[in-house]
Amino acid sequence: MLFQDRIQAHPIGAGRLYTLKTGIEDVVSWRGAVVVNPVFERGDELLMHLLVALLDKGTKRRDRFAIADILENRGAQLGYQVSGLRLGFWGRALKRDVPTVLGIMAEQLQEPLFDADEFEKARQRLTASVRRGMENTGHQASGQILRRLYPPAHPNYSLTSEEELDQLRQVTRDDVVAFYERHVGANELLMVMVGDLDEREMQQAAVEGLAPWSERRVRAQYAVEALPSDGGARLTHAMPDRMNLDVRIGHTLRLRRDSPDYAPLYLANHILGGNFSSRLMDIVRDDMGLTYGIHSSIAGISTRYEGHWKISVTLSQENLDRGIAATVDVVNRYVDEGPTARELEENIATITGSYKVRLATTGGLADAILGGLKIGAGTGHLDTWPARIQALTMDETRAAIARHFAPRRFDVAIAGTLPAPAVTLPE
Repeated sequence: MLFQDRIQAHPIGAGRLYTLKTGIEDVVSWRGAVVVNPVFERGDELLMHLLVALLDKGTKRRDRFAIADILENRGAQLGYQVSGLRLGFWGRALKRDVPTVLGIMAEQLQEPLFDADEFEKARQRLTASVRRGMENTGHQASGQILRRLYPPAHPNYSLTSEEELDQLRQVTRDDVVAFYERHVGANELLMVMVGDLDEREMQQAAVEGLAPWSERRVRAQYAVEALPSDGGARLTHAMPDRMNLDVRIGHTLRLRRDSPDYAPLYLANHILGGNFSSRLMDIVRDDMGLTYGIHSSIAGISTRYEGHWKISVTLSQENLDRGIAATVDVVNRYVDEGPTARELEENIATITGSYKVRLATTGGLADAILGGLKIGAGTGHLDTWPARIQALTMDETRAAIARHFAPRRFDVAIAGTLPAPAVTLPE
């Protein structure tokens, strides 16, 4: 039986609940999300991270210690995360404890305490995280390429570490509370529950907890398009005592997640740099010995805004220029020639096999169902995605490569201890 035929949909106030009963006994996992539409140019992404850090630190009914006792005594888990325009939440509990744990989650989402001391701790932890990022070459190279590809109002834009620290020095608890009150509600609420469940009981528990949650009518204020670029930029971020440099090579994609070209381009990227048996790994690492690690990815793409294609590689000082040139050469040949029939067949098998493994747990199933709902593919995504990959042809894949992969538009970002320029001595 298809997954689509087994998933049930239920109304829960302003949102929708989707349930799937599985054979895994006595365990229920759930995933959910609401759209909060942060204003990125105003620094709302930082407020979202602070908000997430505070949601599990007590409610107006119970302090964090009382909540921790309830969850620990039941072996249950709850968590929150930032994901682009959305605030996400997740949980896991034994079947008999689901109503209690869902009630705690509903409290945390609708009645957060925003304790002043906990806010200060969260700010300090986030500040420490930003400072660690300042010492990380990969983080700094990734930030550079994102600032090159996107305007500040785009969800994929990245502030500099210095800008983040400046915001953290100025932000207050009242700022977080004001953001919560303006933006956080049952906006486009989606929730998925998977496991040993009774659909009617789960709907009742979700309705009791989340149906009273009202929506927040917030106008979206973000950029959907990346910056225009012809490529050719070489951005550097000098860092002392970092002899292995991180490099990001990339360009934007005029592509949305629900585009017909997404699946063939996903396959094309996987062949080029998606795993340890990819073409980039075979040539740049194994054959040429220029790096310990290199991969490519399609990143930051949503149904609502554009993303990018990037290659990530770590190179030593002596191999920096040679490694970049070799990487671009491999990409150029791949775009010109396309994949081989063997590469196509093997990667289709790898992608579909990995997808099936992901669906082996209740959490993995809930993730996959929610992902399909987010992109507008409905509950059939679990069935249609592997079928779509398996049906891809060489012609379709090469056509997508020709339309979207353009190495001539590559920008390059480098972070680490830059090699000294060569000096020519006078004769």
